[in-house]
Amino acid sequence: MKYLKILYIQVLIGIALGIFVGWLFPSFAPTGKLISEKFIDLIKMIIAPIIFFTIVLGIAGAGDMKKVGRVGGKGLLYFEIVTTIALVIGLLVAHFVKPGAGVNVDHLQGNKVAGYATKAKELDWVSFFTHIIPDNIFKSFAEGDILQILLFSVLFGAALSRLGPYGQGLLVTLDRISKVIFGIMKIIMRLAPLGAFGGMAYTIGQFGFGSLFALGKLMLTFYLTVFLFVAIVLNLICKYNGFSLWKLLKYIKEELLITLGASSSEPVLPNIMQKLEAAGCHKSVVGLIIPTGYSFNLDGTTIYLSMAVIFLAQVFNVDLSMGQQLTILGILMITSKGAAGVTGSGFIVLASTLTAIKVIPIEGLALLLGVDRFMSEARAITNIIGNTVATVVIAKSEKAVNMELYKAIVEDQPLPKAHIKMGLDAGERVL
Repeated sequence: MKYLKILYIQVLIGIALGIFVGWLFPSFAPTGKLISEKFIDLIKMIIAPIIFFTIVLGIAGAGDMKKVGRVGGKGLLYFEIVTTIALVIGLLVAHFVKPGAGVNVDHLQGNKVAGYATKAKELDWVSFFTHIIPDNIFKSFAEGDILQILLFSVLFGAALSRLGPYGQGLLVTLDRISKVIFGIMKIIMRLAPLGAFGGMAYTIGQFGFGSLFALGKLMLTFYLTVFLFVAIVLNLICKYNGFSLWKLLKYIKEELLITLGASSSEPVLPNIMQKLEAAGCHKSVVGLIIPTGYSFNLDGTTIYLSMAVIFLAQVFNVDLSMGQQLTILGILMITSKGAAGVTGSGFIVLASTLTAIKVIPIEGLALLLGVDRFMSEARAITNIIGNTVATVVIAKSEKAVNMELYKAIVEDQPLPKAHIKMGLDAGERVL
């Protein structure tokens, strides 16, 4: 019975019960959706303050704005390289496996994609980048606009660090409030099994297992591709940087299971940040890389987007030349960043890409509507793994992670006696 007290065991039970209830009682789907959405809303409630306090305390504590700029630059360069690799892998796998060959398109419901097509026309990646500068920061906090909050937090932390000793009182106060916010997060996370149950009950009850068989080849190809991306690409990145991917995944297993149940990486953002800090990563690095990665480092989403375009080309027997495929790659490198944080962003980006290349019928998106929910779990899990790995890599390159503490907490290696004498535990960082 003691195992039932462990959170990830409770989440696993919630997922299993959700699948069972959704399968036997499809009418429960709307209630399941409500339960899942309210759990995610509880998490969203504290995401903005957690990002603000983490970044402000990290920057004000470090007091080095050159380092902050360097971390941000390294992060964006890393994101672009890795997501481009993800796009290329998605294109190549879809090209050789051909998951769209032989799919029946006689019963397409083109009207369902009309809304996404309209939003795609409004998608403007230049506006996306200029939107990062808020005109009202209180509105940004109210709407949970991560990138706007990120910019304001960096500026606030920089200004606070310039106050020197005069700002220490405010720094101490912010640190105490931060501890309260993280305390709220721990309370909310006890509801994670319920959120996972609701999410799975909705998915199975609403979409059923039938749609899986219709596009099973695409599903299997996508799942295999993201697995290989994590097992090969991210694993090699971890090995090169001297830490174990598999032990890191074990360390964040609760967050991965919650992401699986909720079909979203948003509910685990605060927890991932706290766990990485507890493992020795500096606040300023965690605070910059994780929130930015939620917009610019969506590895699972980029693989899905590239595969989906090639899949639809195969469905409609459109023979794409090498030039056209390279054009698609270039377009997706831009559009995959431009709809971050937008509801239905995957379909909006796909619609905008299909509109840009003008050789694949946009109505084909209706084919993906039924199975998109089943692929969203894999997208979200791959995204969160990619951002976690990125944070450790950037922190290590900046010497902003205590590797002895990291190895002790994440990889179960003995903590050096020097650290034990200092009274360190898993919740403290050494810098």
